Amino acid sequence: MSEMRRFTDQGAIITGGAAGIGLACAKRLVAEGARVSLWDLDQAALAAAKAEIGANAHSVAVDVTDAEAVMAAAKASAAALGRVDVMVASAGISGPNAPSWEYPLDAWRRVIDINLHGVFHSCRAVVPIMRDAGYGRIVNIASIAGKEGNPNAAAYSASKAAVIGLTKSLGKELADTDIRVNCITPAAVRTAIFAQMTEQHINYMLSKIPLGRFGEVDEIASLVAWLASREASFSTGAVFDISGGRATY
Repeated sequence: MSEMRRFTDQGAIITGGAAGIGLACAKRLVAEGARVSLWDLDQAALAAAKAEIGANAHSVAVDVTDAEAVMAAAKASAAALGRVDVMVASAGISGPNAPSWEYPLDAWRRVIDINLHGVFHSCRAVVPIMRDAGYGRIVNIASIAGKEGNPNAAAYSASKAAVIGLTKSLGKELADTDIRVNCITPAAVRTAIFAQMTEQHINYMLSKIPLGRFGEVDEIASLVAWLASREASFSTGAVFDISGGRATY
């Protein structure tokens, strides 16, 4: 674990913070001095994550598709942490695997609602807090699928492409402040989200990674930690690949 203390006395909100990439990011920021507020819909997982991290973790059970609930969660987190310097928007689902013309409509709406609307609601709630403080770092978790488009995963690919577009717009809107907004585009990382995918789709994703392996959550958290720090001062509205060589543009 890093010995750097880039987040001493800072407060961070992590959506989807109960597991996977979100939890790894929360642990990394806490290890570097932050206090974190974990947001998640799974209350049992949230309680376990909070217990694992310890005294520097606060938690809010929240559905990121509910704009009013997200606004209330942001206020609760700000009150608990005393400040919100960082937000990592990690909440997301993969949805089922099916050809676009056979994709279930309810599943399409659910993926877009969580993966896109959830990120928008979270940014919309947190940005005013950061603007009032005069500082902030937002890191949205997109996907390499948002750049390349994965077959049989149209909803996921479309939602992550939209997160990239949202990140670019918001970064430009806040460019006259000390708030930086960036996103990362990981290739596949083996987390619980794999349980939502077919084995065929998992194998397809692995076949596209030149390094020949899936990413690790701690590798993702390392890049997120830099983007969430004061060191990332000259990047905003940008897209950072962490894809094992899959994407080079």
